[in-house]
Amino acid sequence: MGGGPPTTDRLRALPSVDRLAARVGSVTVARAVVEERRAELLAGAEDDVDLEARARARLAPSLRRVINATGVIVHTNLGRAPLAEAARAAVARAAEGYANLELDLASGARGSRHTHVEGLLRELTGAEAALAVNNCAAAVLLAVAALGRPAIVSRGQLIEIGGAFRIPEVVAQAGVPLVEVGTTNRTRLSDYERELREHPDAVILRAHPSNFRTVGFVEEVAVEQLCELGVPVIDDVGSGVLASDVEVLAGEPPVRRSIRAGAAVVCFSGDKLLGGPQAGLMAGRRDAIDAARRHPLARAVRADKLSLAALEATLALYRDPARARREIPVLAMLDAGEEELQARAERIAEVGPPARIERAVAKVGGGALPLLELEGPVVAIDGGDALAAALRAADPPIVARISEGRVTLDPRTMTDDEATLCAEVLRRLL
Repeated sequence: MGGGPPTTDRLRALPSVDRLAARVGSVTVARAVVEERRAELLAGAEDDVDLEARARARLAPSLRRVINATGVIVHTNLGRAPLAEAARAAVARAAEGYANLELDLASGARGSRHTHVEGLLRELTGAEAALAVNNCAAAVLLAVAALGRPAIVSRGQLIEIGGAFRIPEVVAQAGVPLVEVGTTNRTRLSDYERELREHPDAVILRAHPSNFRTVGFVEEVAVEQLCELGVPVIDDVGSGVLASDVEVLAGEPPVRRSIRAGAAVVCFSGDKLLGGPQAGLMAGRRDAIDAARRHPLARAVRADKLSLAALEATLALYRDPARARREIPVLAMLDAGEEELQARAERIAEVGPPARIERAVAKVGGGALPLLELEGPVVAIDGGDALAAALRAADPPIVARISEGRVTLDPRTMTDDEATLCAEVLRRLL
């Protein structure tokens, strides 16, 4: 036991469950913390522990809002796209009570949850029909399964989407044969034509390599050419670009292009460049979308009322492109000007030395535009891992980049208010 008091004395010194519960507001947590500490002492623990702090930590929510100072705009670890104010308000309204999720208010009959966003998706993409499910991987799986035919895929598009989720596995789970064509760097129209002679009942699955780029001796077939082959084309365009006037998005395929080309189903994400909640969006020909809607998997991958509320509000902002660029956080970050970023950086750096303003590049993240670098001002501070850990432990937690032993705070992925909060946290720490 070393120089500490006997275990029996330390056990007697433990607070009663009632006394600890009175301080933290939970009998259940107080009992768990006291019992946990009793077990530690019986096992020989000699350290001193603040049981009230331990109880309060257990009561704190696990999922917390953080300040993203990494400069990665669509940060998967941090929840990808932050929602616009209109989307947050829509979620609050839907969560406050009941909602007409599957009720037709005009007739009083049962309705469909899909109607809340289908009209907007059709309007914004030009598609005949549309459907929203819970993520883009589910959308691809549902599209392939619903059409139920062998899927022809270029070897250059047998990609890993993320989280070890791979295109060949999607096709396998859909229960249809996978037919590979071309090579990893070059696939020609003639490759598809040859396989279609062997598999005239097939569909073509096209997957945009959104999280990497192949350069040099490469060739791929445009969606327009694929759609002219006379079989259904499922086009997974990845990030979901609906904004046509944001210059930096030119490297990602717009949804409207694939719809105009005649793709049977176009699949894209809701929580990446579109800037909404997690969702997988499907737009295309009515017959293909109806087949997906009727498939048993559709219920397993359906979106919930809160996601649909946020998605409807986000899509509605795209009716006014200027408003979308201003109010959808992802688009605003991509479009942020030097003067705006410099003002935030100066606000953070007001804490004084060792904070200093330097230049660095931000990234889009989320498997989109992997080669794009967005240069701008950042605040760099010596301190490395120790300072980064202290920032993560702050209230609110701040997640920063570490480069060459220095902590880097990028104002591009913060709001003005978050830059002010960041400065306050740094004052406390430094």
